[in-house]
Amino acid sequence: MDIKEEVLKICKNAKKASMILASLSSEEKNNALFEMAKKIEKNAERIKEENRKDVEKAKKEGLSSALIDRLTLNDKRIASLSKSLKDVASLEDPVGEIEKMWKRPNGLIIGRMVVPIGVIGIIYESRPNVTVDAAALCLKAGNAVILRGGSEAFMSNCVLVDILKEALKKTKVPPESVQLIRTTKREAVNYMLKMNEYIDLIIPRGGESLIKAVTENSTIPVNKHYKGVCHTFVDSEADLDMAEKICFNAKVQRPGVCNAMETLLVDKRIAESFLPRMIEKFKKAGVEIRGDEKTKKIVPDIKDATEDDWFCEYLDLILSVKVVGGIEEAIEHINYYGSHHSDAIITQNYAKAKKFLQEVDSAAVYVNASTRFTDGGEFGMGAEIGISTDKLHARGPMGVRELTSCKFIILGEGQIRE
Repeated sequence: MDIKEEVLKICKNAKKASMILASLSSEEKNNALFEMAKKIEKNAERIKEENRKDVEKAKKEGLSSALIDRLTLNDKRIASLSKSLKDVASLEDPVGEIEKMWKRPNGLIIGRMVVPIGVIGIIYESRPNVTVDAAALCLKAGNAVILRGGSEAFMSNCVLVDILKEALKKTKVPPESVQLIRTTKREAVNYMLKMNEYIDLIIPRGGESLIKAVTENSTIPVNKHYKGVCHTFVDSEADLDMAEKICFNAKVQRPGVCNAMETLLVDKRIAESFLPRMIEKFKKAGVEIRGDEKTKKIVPDIKDATEDDWFCEYLDLILSVKVVGGIEEAIEHINYYGSHHSDAIITQNYAKAKKFLQEVDSAAVYVNASTRFTDGGEFGMGAEIGISTDKLHARGPMGVRELTSCKFIILGEGQIRE
């Protein structure tokens, strides 16, 4: 069977499975999620064995340490995969919920019911945990999912999907509800993006080039999970000890993820007192600093920041630093150079905090907290399918509810339109 036929077969099976899924009860879906969690736990060694093949290949190909970190599955992360499945099972199921009902003068009662989207195609890179999170969330929302992971995690994704499908055989959820396109050839993605008859939504997660290619080639609606050029602005009225702690966490705790800080903005009034100590701390942690002219006057032994740096998602221990005139310049910089993902202000001034929240055009906007919290789990949504930087139909971390649509239900007593 050639690639096009294989993709078509997967799509047809997913469509059939989605029809069955849509009619299942919350209990039946939750039982499947618990069964999947159990199976992941029992097969930890099998998962690590396949994951090691991907990691070894990544090292030979010279991938960065941050990318290898995103790829690696150890005991702790495998346990978190199982926990994620259980967490999603414990979430409220929105499917079938009536959001609102109203009565018209002619007696018709009209309501909006939450329903699954149908079949969701997810195209992603590097992180094999996405395989499990995506399957869990789509299943809970009553959707079938077609996964197409990156070549660097191919073996890991294959074994994870095999395990999930094995678990589903013991439940009322069709195993075809979770499927993987098992080829690294790009033509498979091109075929997938044209399957309008079977796939209802495409969600790309990965680098800028991936998302651009998917958006340009898809004839199916796309919800974009764009890069994370995240900022932290340290205001002149910030608690500097708090600012130091937050900024360090936002950059260093896990630099290879989309909610890590890539640019630090500092008000000129506190730059001389804050930047030397902050940059020294970053340097001790191995962070390469690239600063603007004003930053270099305060801390000379750093690299020059170029125009490209302000747009860059490093996903590594590299940080751009800029001294700004105040909150107006900070907001202007963020809205121009940022990717509308996650941005933070550190301040003790209520009016400035409010202004930042209102005027920064991003999916997640913080006051006095690290951008690293932009995550479905941290927001109490269980796992997440990703972090949407679109404004339609979902924005920010996408959990179960964001993977649903609605339909109108109309209750009558014989009314006809005159």
